[in-house]
Amino acid sequence: MSVAFRRESDDEHLEPTFELPLPSGPNLVTPRGRALIDDRIAALERQIVETGDAEEVKKLRRDLRYWQTRQVTAVETAPRSDGAIGFGNRVTFTLGGKERQVTLVGDDEADPAAGAIPFSAPLARALMGAEAGETVAFNGREDAIEVLTVD
Repeated sequence: MSVAFRRESDDEHLEPTFELPLPSGPNLVTPRGRALIDDRIAALERQIVETGDAEEVKKLRRDLRYWQTRQVTAVETAPRSDGAIGFGNRVTFTLGGKERQVTLVGDDEADPAAGAIPFSAPLARALMGAEAGETVAFNGREDAIEVLTVD
């Protein structure tokens, strides 16, 4: 019989499961970011103990490996206090005529809807190092952003 018509099992046709990708660069975290990672690990460990489904346990263990890696590589970083924008600072600025406020946080703590953007985002990279009163280039415009306050 031809190999093309032989089927050993259903498992050989499943998509492979890969590890969750880690963001590149340093794993900077705020104290709140470290607490979120610790809470996520604790929740996953509880779920693993409580679930009886082997496939679900495999998925949870994969997620747990991701968060444990993030935990051991975390570098807790204090906000800059010299008036320049850096990791952990809350910034008020105008962009496109609208006033906005964001906090620069770690990749895992980011929540753009709540005003927390990752320090690796293009907007955050454009703001880094600027001070209140300065204009910053962004999206091809030299004066796209005006920094109002840095906390």
